[in-house]
Amino acid sequence: METILSLFDRYGIFAMILIIFLEYACFPISSELILPFSGAVARAEDVSFFLLLPLSVLAGLFGTGLCYLAGRIGGDAVLTKLVTRFPKTEKAITASRAKFTKYGAGAVCIGRVIPICRTYIAFVAGAVGQSPSVYFPYSLLGITIWNSALLSLGYFLQENWGAVSGYYDRYKQYLIPVFIGIVVVLFLHNKRKKAHTQ
Repeated sequence: METILSLFDRYGIFAMILIIFLEYACFPISSELILPFSGAVARAEDVSFFLLLPLSVLAGLFGTGLCYLAGRIGGDAVLTKLVTRFPKTEKAITASRAKFTKYGAGAVCIGRVIPICRTYIAFVAGAVGQSPSVYFPYSLLGITIWNSALLSLGYFLQENWGAVSGYYDRYKQYLIPVFIGIVVVLFLHNKRKKAHTQ
């Protein structure tokens, strides 16, 4: 964390965007820490939230695009090698596959707000051959929702950051399911609306 702090201090928003890109590209960095912290630093540096958010979403799309491409090219071989080399990833990858099987295309969007599978959903989507024209719009929606929520925590509650962080750690087991529920309801509503127009 000290390395990240020094990068933020030295390179400002460029370091934030690079680290967000790396997190979405499956580097072991926690977005639950990085995104709110980026929001708080941006506020302290007078960086507009409306500049930070789209840049963070683009960084997320490029990062997840690399993982999707790796899954698309290597398929199951990439996932198997990943699990063999890093056994702790097996649970996240299995959860990602389960969400993908259950929700289909919407799993990409829903998976983006589930910490246990949000990163590896890109590998799974690539491995099962999901079309880029489906994968990237759903990723865009999920990344925008996730980044908006977490960047906002740090940006708009910067002065009370310690308290916010404590509440998040304490209540995330309740907040995350509620957040997922909202995304699922929006997804189903949109699907039903499209079915009626056809």
